[in-house]
Amino acid sequence: MKHAILATISSYFRPRLIDSLRDYNQARFRTDISAGITVGIVALPLAIAFAIASGAKPEAGIFTAIIAGFIISALGGSRVQIGGPTGAFIVIVYNIILQYGYANLLICTMMAGVMLMAMGLFKLGNLIKYFPRPLIIGFTNGIAVLIILSQVKEFFGLQIEVMPADFLGKLRAIYAAIGSIDPLTVTLAIASALLIWFYPKRWAQKLPSPIVALIIGTLLVGLFNLPTETIGSRFGGIPQGLPNFEFPELTFATLRHLFAPAMTIALLGAIESLLSAAVADGMIDDKHDSNQELIAQGIANIVTPFFGGLPATGAIARTATNVRSGATSPVSGIVHALTLLVIVLVAAPLAQYIPLASLSAILLVVAINMGEWEGFRTLRKYPLSDSAVLVVTFVLTVMFGLTVAVEIGLFIAVFSFMHRITDLTHVSVADESPQPDDGEATVMRKAVPKGVVIYRVFGALFFGAADKLENILIELHNEPEVLILKMHEVISMDSSALHKLEHLHNKLRKRGKHLILCGPHTQPYFLMHQSGFFDQVGRENVVGSVEEALRRARELLPKPNGA
Repeated sequence: MKHAILATISSYFRPRLIDSLRDYNQARFRTDISAGITVGIVALPLAIAFAIASGAKPEAGIFTAIIAGFIISALGGSRVQIGGPTGAFIVIVYNIILQYGYANLLICTMMAGVMLMAMGLFKLGNLIKYFPRPLIIGFTNGIAVLIILSQVKEFFGLQIEVMPADFLGKLRAIYAAIGSIDPLTVTLAIASALLIWFYPKRWAQKLPSPIVALIIGTLLVGLFNLPTETIGSRFGGIPQGLPNFEFPELTFATLRHLFAPAMTIALLGAIESLLSAAVADGMIDDKHDSNQELIAQGIANIVTPFFGGLPATGAIARTATNVRSGATSPVSGIVHALTLLVIVLVAAPLAQYIPLASLSAILLVVAINMGEWEGFRTLRKYPLSDSAVLVVTFVLTVMFGLTVAVEIGLFIAVFSFMHRITDLTHVSVADESPQPDDGEATVMRKAVPKGVVIYRVFGALFFGAADKLENILIELHNEPEVLILKMHEVISMDSSALHKLEHLHNKLRKRGKHLILCGPHTQPYFLMHQSGFFDQVGRENVVGSVEEALRRARELLPKPNGA
């Protein structure tokens, strides 16, 4: 009994850390520590920048990176995934804070965590792969554009009280404040961006470019007392210590009100974390457990809000840095979280001098790098339906937000997919396209009895293509005495197609005609068998080959008078 319970738990919950610690040695431990410290240093400016850009305090980003980063590494399904706040959440979190307030953002994040955990427990991790590539490119590029736009205020030092959440509102606010550009802030931001962009790659592994830009910007502001906005002037610095545990107030009305934004957080978190894990798999030739990864993401997003944290997911850039730094196990991700904790406990007072211009430059480069701009240049190479999904999702993300974009983008993608599958499904008279490999050519050389018609059905019969069955009798001006449906090439059938098939059989039966099914494939066979359709049509009218079908048809044909 005990072993059975443990086996059941193991099937639902088996962190990759457990398997990674087998054959673990001192050399791997040293490598993981080195990689973890490197990623921790890289994560610091990003966590601060993401939090500020999202409309939260800088410490919210750091605490998210520490707590969620630790949980995702310790409990996740990837050996090298690094979790924490990401740029993809900036636009969503900013809008939720403006519309619902920060307290409700915490509840949204917890709800999203429950959804993510449920996805993992119900083994839905593999369903994320059904999100079409153009949809992902469209909303990724849209998010990148919105991040860039959100940083215009800090990059140019514009005097804007509160940046609006909507795209047109942002443009109007920027246009109205264009006269308040601060030359010193712009100079510092441009210098930081150029440093990050042209930083020598051979130095990046030992000392990452965002840290260098942040240190230089902080030193210039601190030593020369430059009159530009900093973390200290905006937020009063970062607290030196651990966050307090606070339980959000939950009511049923609140949960119902926040369901839609929570679902958006959950979907985006699932997509980004599994994409990041897949990228890591390619870099280390491994295979992550997508369901375990979703469970870990869910737990992280349930726990983090109790400490004032933001939504968290897998971070592609930090995960790639972790791999390039030589990480071999989730230990490096745990070390990354502990590194951030040490920095907060030791160096938090220095953060007050960090200029917001340098942080905006870091985010600007992150947004440019996260966008898959090549997708726009190769649009003409895509099928029209894929191009439409990409462009519509991009425009809707920028103009109306990610929730609307994903909903409509998915609808267009699903509709175009159904249209393609429908086009691939053919129902035609057999002698129009004889197939020599299944004996049809032999049959075609023989005389098909008068009053018998053979139709060949090819493809997937589902609700989008089911009408093609009903059109058979419309095409036949004179109904045959016996209709043979050759179904060797029907790979799948759903209940809608079965209903149409039943309707076709009933029409023929009412008029004293007959239907014969020839060679149904495995899935259609079991569907028709389980539904009782074989009993309706008569099991003697379900045969394996065309020759058998013709033999049965001759038996069903009306006998001439006197025969």
